[in-house]
Amino acid sequence: MDSDLTVAVFGAYGHTGRFVVAQLRDRGFVPVLSGRDPAKLEKAASESGLEARPASVDDPASLDRALAGAAAVINCAGPFAATAAPVIEAALRAGIPYVDVAAEIEANVDTFTNFAERARATGAVIVPAMAFYGGLGDLLATAAMGDWTAADEAHVAYGLSGWHPTAGTRASGVVSGERRGGRRVRYANGRLEYRDDKAPTLEWPFPDPMGPRAVIGEFTMADVITIPSHLSIPDVRTYMTVEAARDLSDPDTPAPAPVDEHGRSAQTFLVDVVVRSGGAQRRAVARGRDIYAITAPLAVEAVDRILTGRTRTVGVASAGEIFDALGFLHALAPHLALELRR
Repeated sequence: MDSDLTVAVFGAYGHTGRFVVAQLRDRGFVPVLSGRDPAKLEKAASESGLEARPASVDDPASLDRALAGAAAVINCAGPFAATAAPVIEAALRAGIPYVDVAAEIEANVDTFTNFAERARATGAVIVPAMAFYGGLGDLLATAAMGDWTAADEAHVAYGLSGWHPTAGTRASGVVSGERRGGRRVRYANGRLEYRDDKAPTLEWPFPDPMGPRAVIGEFTMADVITIPSHLSIPDVRTYMTVEAARDLSDPDTPAPAPVDEHGRSAQTFLVDVVVRSGGAQRRAVARGRDIYAITAPLAVEAVDRILTGRTRTVGVASAGEIFDALGFLHALAPHLALELRR
């Protein structure tokens, strides 16, 4: 096995993890499957013919064995409040890059807060939230900014046809809700603000063919951590179509169901990112299918660029800071339609 092509996937048997494993194989990498449930892991290994290495976040030695000989690790196992720090520590011990797909706001704050200084000092690469939420919005905002060095505000509007959340999404949401004491959060005036009032409902002017739609304002996602981590924008707001937010809050909404040979659901998405400075406005729009499936090419493209030296910094860095945002987005062309309006 070529260690330069071996990538450990923690949480490999989960919904997103399976997409990541398939994408790694399509890109010529050799995934090593890891995770906390030996039975699920063995089943995934048997079906794929890949190596399985069970590991527990409470057992550092097992994580070291899981990452042994790997060139990088992708953490797909939530809640990331429990998994991110132990897997990052294992990656630092192994001297390999770490990428995760965390959408949990608090978990991403922890990663930047607790590992930035050490990772920078050692030249390590840690990329959190390299997923539909957090990574994609950051890349779009960075691409939209272009030659601007600062902006007054950034808006990330999610137009989802619906949202059938996975069990992992629900579990992560519970943990995040508990950590913030049931309050909602927004990013304004250059900081996170925790609030007890109800999020507003408003209309967002999505581009055609979707057009104006009712959205939940300040439906805050990981973009409020990734974007201001490197862009000088004091106000970052995210929005979600009302129907998708309703699906997420309904405990009876079923998990996503595959409808094609790749295992993708029928869900479609439009991500509309607007940055404003003074009276000027710039926009980046991405369209695609299945928010969980699109996370796989995002994470795998990140690993490929890290391992081939196509990065701009070291330490803990979001997608827009460490990668050439526009080049990265164009590389996703088979999976994503991109439009820039500057």
